[in-house]
Amino acid sequence: MIKLDIISDVACPWCYVGKGYLDRALEARADHPFQVEWHPFQLNPDMPPEGMDRAEYMEAKFGNRDNIVRVHEPLLAQAERAGVSFDLPAIRRAPNTLDAHLLIHWAGLEGQQTPMVSALFRAYWRDGRDIGDKAVLADIAGEVGLDREMMLRLLAGNSDKTDLAARMTHSRARGVQSVPTFILAHQHALQGAQPTEMWLNVIDELIEKMKEI
Repeated sequence: MIKLDIISDVACPWCYVGKGYLDRALEARADHPFQVEWHPFQLNPDMPPEGMDRAEYMEAKFGNRDNIVRVHEPLLAQAERAGVSFDLPAIRRAPNTLDAHLLIHWAGLEGQQTPMVSALFRAYWRDGRDIGDKAVLADIAGEVGLDREMMLRLLAGNSDKTDLAARMTHSRARGVQSVPTFILAHQHALQGAQPTEMWLNVIDELIEKMKEI
C-alpha cells in the first residue's frame, strides 16, 4: 500500500470537491494502492467557538451579494463534475471546525475515518447542518456507527485537543497554507482539488510500477 495523506478542513468547499474527484477515481480503480489518512487543518482557526452567521461571514469576506455569487460559480461547476452536491442557501452557520476534526480523529480510532469525513462534508455542504454544534456532531457520529453518547461526552471535555492543535501547527510548519493538500508516499505534495483524470493517471502509473518490482 502507498500512503495518501490528505490535509483538509470540512468547512472548505474545495476540499469537498477534491474528495469527490478522488472518490470517483478510487471507485473506478478498485485495485488502487492507496492507504488514505485524513489530517486536520482549520482555515479559520480564530472563528468563535459558536461559529458565526454564514451570511454575515460571507459578506465580511467577499463583500456584496454579486461578489459572493461570482466566487461560487466556478465552485458549483466543479462540484457537478466531481459528483458532489451543494445547497448553499441551506447553510446558516459558518462553524468552528475544531470539534469536527476531533470527531474525525476518534472515528479513525474505530476504523471509520473516511466515512466520518464523508458524512461531515454532506451534513454541512449538502444538508446545511451546523457542524460546529456538539449535539449535531454527536448525531452524525451515531449515523456513521459510533456511540453517540460517548462522542457527546468526549466533545464536552478536552480530550485530544492539544494533540490536534500540535498536528495543525506541524502542517503549517511544513508549508501547508491552503487545503486540500494531498501528500503521496510522504514525498510528493499536490495542492487543490485535483481532477479525477489526474488521479486515474497516478493510480495507473503506480500499479504499473508495482508490477515491475
